[in-house]
Amino acid sequence: MPWKGEKDPYKIWISEIILQQTRVMQGFAYYNNFIEAFPTLNDLSSAADEAVFKVWEGLGYYSRCKNLLFTARHIQNNLNGKFPETYENLLKLKGVGPYTAAAISSFAYGLPHAVVDGNVFRVLARFFGEAIPIDSVKGREFFTALANELLPKKSSADFNQAIMDFGATVCKPQLPECRECILQKCCLAYNSGLVSTLPVKEKRMVKRNRFFTYFVFKVGEDLLIRKRVGKDIWENLFEFYLFESNKELSWKQKETKKWLNEQLGITDSSIINISTCYKQQLTHQTLSGKFVTVQLQSVPVTLQSFQRLTKKELSLIPFPKFINQYLQENANIIYERKEAII
Repeated sequence: MPWKGEKDPYKIWISEIILQQTRVMQGFAYYNNFIEAFPTLNDLSSAADEAVFKVWEGLGYYSRCKNLLFTARHIQNNLNGKFPETYENLLKLKGVGPYTAAAISSFAYGLPHAVVDGNVFRVLARFFGEAIPIDSVKGREFFTALANELLPKKSSADFNQAIMDFGATVCKPQLPECRECILQKCCLAYNSGLVSTLPVKEKRMVKRNRFFTYFVFKVGEDLLIRKRVGKDIWENLFEFYLFESNKELSWKQKETKKWLNEQLGITDSSIINISTCYKQQLTHQTLSGKFVTVQLQSVPVTLQSFQRLTKKELSLIPFPKFINQYLQENANIIYERKEAII
């Protein structure tokens, strides 16, 4: 991995933020693209928001990207462009928690702070046979203290990387390599038949179903979009006009035109296409939705706050994966098909 052995705190920070809630193999490409686009802290701090979100596009959990921008500008403007060099000062940075602060301080500066991620929790819980829930306050405190107790102070970076890699490749969540494991004889979980039950989690995530209808409004060959605001998924990304319902809706041309008239005051429109259902699974939400492409003669009063963009301009704007998939699969419908559906 390109971040292995890295000493630059900026690049370590980028890699750690990307790898939050992201699989390593997916994060690999995003890290390379991000560093290529913004090789230094100064490059990131001076970049336009939309350019950064475009590179981040598809990675999810966009609050991470928002925090990256805020923190980069804070370091550049208020800390003379220099990363903090202590664990305590790293913790003061927005978006940097105990794990990320430990990673930067250990890997960049060789400071003795244990980096405790999901892999480390799992290795310690199994090796020591501990059933304290790893997602509880008590559990996080216990395993963090244990990791710091085990940490060799003069080679903390090597130890941190080793135990994380061990959890990722040997002591895996499913089908761990116990038969080949060099710690087998000392592992309490293995010798007690508890490998499949450790580590313990006490919380079960409540999943939510959401149903979207996106209206792709065309004026000439331009499309109307807006930026998402508020504390919800995809904050700061762009979207078409959204109508969210509590169940999946079946849109027909007559009913759609009536809805547009009643809700948005649109009286002169042509329905070009109503898509099939698209789905996206997030960690805690299942998204289902359709796209209704509508040709307008002009921008109605109710949509004056939307941006009107050309096809070329649209390609530079960051969208969520849900919308990008639709755009990639339906460019011919959006930009070439003129007649309304029947």
